[in-house]
Amino acid sequence: MRLPGLGPGRADRGRGTPADLVAVGLANPGSEYVGTRHNVGAEVVDVLAERHRARLKRAVGRALSAEVRMDQRLLVLAVPGVFMNLSGQTVAPLVRRYCPDDVTRLVIVHDELDLEPGRIKVKVGGGLAGHNGLKSVKAHLGSDAFVRVRLGVGKPPGRQAGADHVLRRPGKAERAELDVAVADAADAVELILAEGPDRAMNRYN
Repeated sequence: MRLPGLGPGRADRGRGTPADLVAVGLANPGSEYVGTRHNVGAEVVDVLAERHRARLKRAVGRALSAEVRMDQRLLVLAVPGVFMNLSGQTVAPLVRRYCPDDVTRLVIVHDELDLEPGRIKVKVGGGLAGHNGLKSVKAHLGSDAFVRVRLGVGKPPGRQAGADHVLRRPGKAERAELDVAVADAADAVELILAEGPDRAMNRYN
């Protein structure tokens, strides 16, 4: 099924080999956000790029992206080059180029307040849990049927606002938990590519 509004655009018509999976790690750009809870999605993509000896370069839709192969399957890795609440502006061109007929081949990797730090879950479609990056992706695609790999960062302590919590860097103990979760989430993306989201949900949820 071709998604509404995702016919070929002038900038990307006819370019690119169809991908088996497009994995996008949500984040805010800029050195001041590196290492914050909100940027764990991008950390997962960085791990995958390192594993497959790929270098993310600016390409489609103001995203940093790379194409890698796993057992003859094409995996596109990407990090949006815009702020979190504008993520859909970069995701939609990637979908137009690599998987316009099947949004379930898009995986969004993102931080999740409703999961404790270090826990991951895989989900297909459904609610957005107030995540501004996911809201933007849904708005630009006209669909929420994409796959999500959710990395827990926990709820903010006391009366701290959720936005303040995710924009801060975790302490040493939490950082160690997140490092393990980032590696696990990278494994989950590879499992989705190899065996599909249902297999990943059975393993990680």
